[in-house]
Amino acid sequence: MLNGIVCVDKPAGFTSFDVVAKLRGVFKTKKIGHAGTLDPMATGVLPVFVGKATKVIPYMDNKDKKYVAKFMLGKKTDTLDITGTILEEKESNVTKEEVSEILKRYVGKIKQIPPMYSAVKKNGIPLYKLARQGKVVERKSREVEIYELNCKNFDEKLQVGEIEVFCSSGTYIRTLCDDIGTELGVGGVLTDLTRTMACGYDLKECRTIDEIISLKDNDMLEEAILPIESVFCSLPRVYLDSQQEKMFRNGVKLLLKDFSEINGQVAVYGRSFLGIAHLFEGKLKIDKLLAEDID
Repeated sequence: MLNGIVCVDKPAGFTSFDVVAKLRGVFKTKKIGHAGTLDPMATGVLPVFVGKATKVIPYMDNKDKKYVAKFMLGKKTDTLDITGTILEEKESNVTKEEVSEILKRYVGKIKQIPPMYSAVKKNGIPLYKLARQGKVVERKSREVEIYELNCKNFDEKLQVGEIEVFCSSGTYIRTLCDDIGTELGVGGVLTDLTRTMACGYDLKECRTIDEIISLKDNDMLEEAILPIESVFCSLPRVYLDSQQEKMFRNGVKLLLKDFSEINGQVAVYGRSFLGIAHLFEGKLKIDKLLAEDID
């Protein structure tokens, strides 16, 4: 069975679950999952984890992401995007300078209230299910961080624009567009969303579902798979000798004096990639064993 990560360029109209269901048939395995849910209208980077790679999904929750988003001013909808029911329309004559100035206020740590049409749960029930019943419930605001926010373009005649967003996990771009429109006094909705980076993977590394199916039909499916360790390429590397590797595989904490200056999560290698661990003052404690020959 193949093990690794498939970077999918999710098409519009598909839920993230739809993509996983499709690839479950392609790879003929139930052991498959994804990180970083995308709305059906959104496209772009959706990392799918196959086989033993599913073990690392819990470690993907706090990964930063990048988006290119299009928006329209002068409207408010119940979903905060163009697919929803229009709640309010206003004449809008906002300038590009005004948009750029407003964007500056959203760089840094900000508070967001999750939209009703989201997978966030209230008393165990996803908000979107309550929203479909016409219910609106109180939601607690969450702190997220926006590292970069730039206006790529803005058409003052049509009142539509495009922004680039580099942000922490958990940031709702729909909410961002709605908040910006509200602060400008005219309302705003998301009209198009492409995720260009997630879990360290770039859109250039992604394949369409049709491309993946074509590889399968030509007995080349392994070409769609990236190794498990690729998701940890940004982490410092620690290399173990054969004796240390054996101890690491058995869950033994190691004292590595040569790495005493590194504190935090690291990728661990022996003869090959072994897994991830935490180093603190030279003490290595295993987080997850991910070696290919370990079940």
